[in-house]
Amino acid sequence: MKLVKLKYCGLPFNSPEVLPSIEQIEHSFGATHPGVYDSEKQVFVLNFRGLSFYFPIDSKFQPGYAHGLGSLQFPNGTSPLVAKTAIYIGNMPASGSSEEHGSKAPPPPLPLVCYHNNLYLEKADIIRDKTRTRGLKLHLFTEGSSGTRALLEPKKRCLVKEVLFGDTCEDVLSALGAPSRVFYKAEDKMRIHSPHAHKRDKIRRSDFFYNYFTLGLDVLFNAKTQCVKKFVLHTNYPGHYNFNMYHRCEFSLTLPPENNSTESGKLIDVSPSPVTITAYTKWDRVSEQLKASARPVVLNRASSTNTTNPFGCTFCYGIRDAIVEVMANQHIASVTLYRAA
Repeated sequence: MKLVKLKYCGLPFNSPEVLPSIEQIEHSFGATHPGVYDSEKQVFVLNFRGLSFYFPIDSKFQPGYAHGLGSLQFPNGTSPLVAKTAIYIGNMPASGSSEEHGSKAPPPPLPLVCYHNNLYLEKADIIRDKTRTRGLKLHLFTEGSSGTRALLEPKKRCLVKEVLFGDTCEDVLSALGAPSRVFYKAEDKMRIHSPHAHKRDKIRRSDFFYNYFTLGLDVLFNAKTQCVKKFVLHTNYPGHYNFNMYHRCEFSLTLPPENNSTESGKLIDVSPSPVTITAYTKWDRVSEQLKASARPVVLNRASSTNTTNPFGCTFCYGIRDAIVEVMANQHIASVTLYRAA
C-alpha cells in the first residue's frame, strides 16, 4: 500500500507521504457506521458504500470495539494503518462477514470513458460436442452510439460472436475486428515432440497469431491453410511471465470426467458429474477427476533480449483436446484449445 497513491475527491488518502491511518480515513471519507472486528484474525474492518478498509489491530485494543470506532484510543503515532482495501458494488450484505463479501463481491463495471472504442470480453463459452471442442462463443461489449442524433452520449453495446476451428482470417476479422497485434512464430520449439520432426517443409511458412489483448485471447492460424488451428485463453494472474499483458479471459470449459469404473448392472446412475474449469479454478482440485497426464511439460519462458525469467517455470498438462498451463501455486495461467486429429 505504501507504493500506491490513492485519491478521493482529488485529495490523497494513501501515498508515500500520506499514511492511511484511521484518522486519515475518517478525515477523507467522513463518518460511517461502526466497524466490525474479527477477533480470530485480529482485523478491524471499516465499511463505506462500495469500499472497505482492513486494519490489523493488536489484541490489547479489543475491548474498545464494542462501542465502535470513536471509542478507540491510540497513543500518538501508534494508530493502525490500512493493510488491505476492497472495492465492490453496493452495500455490505446482511449475512456473511465483511471480509468474505470483500473477496466475493463483483468489481464495479468498466466506465464508458475507459472503453476508447476497444472491444472487451464479458465471458467466453467453449463450444463442444460430445468428444471435441468446436470453437468459442464470445459475449462482447464495446462503446456504441445512441439511436438518435440528439443523444450524443455513448452507451454500452453488447455483441455475441462465434469463432470456430477452421475459420479463415477474414471470418475472425469480421467477428472480432482487427487484432491488437499480429505475431509470427519464428520457430516451433515443440517440433521435437512430433513423430515427423525429421521432415522438412518444402516451403518454409510461419504460423501466426492474432493477439487480442483486451479479450485475453490469442488465435493461431495455420500458415498453409490460413485457418484457425488453436485458441489460447489467458487468466492474467500475478506472478506469471505474461502478467498485465492481457485482460483476463472469463472462460468456462465443461468436460466430462474420466469414468474408469468397471461396475455395471446398477439400478442407480452413480456416474460423476461434469467438471467445469474457469479462470479461477485451481488445478489440484480438478486434475484427479480429469485424469490429466501425470508427467507435465515444463515451460520456462524467456525473450530473445532477456533470457532471465524471474517468475520461474510453469507446467503444461494435457487433457482431452486442451493444454492447461499451471503455475507453481496451482492457479491456471492459460488454456490452449486445439483441434484433435
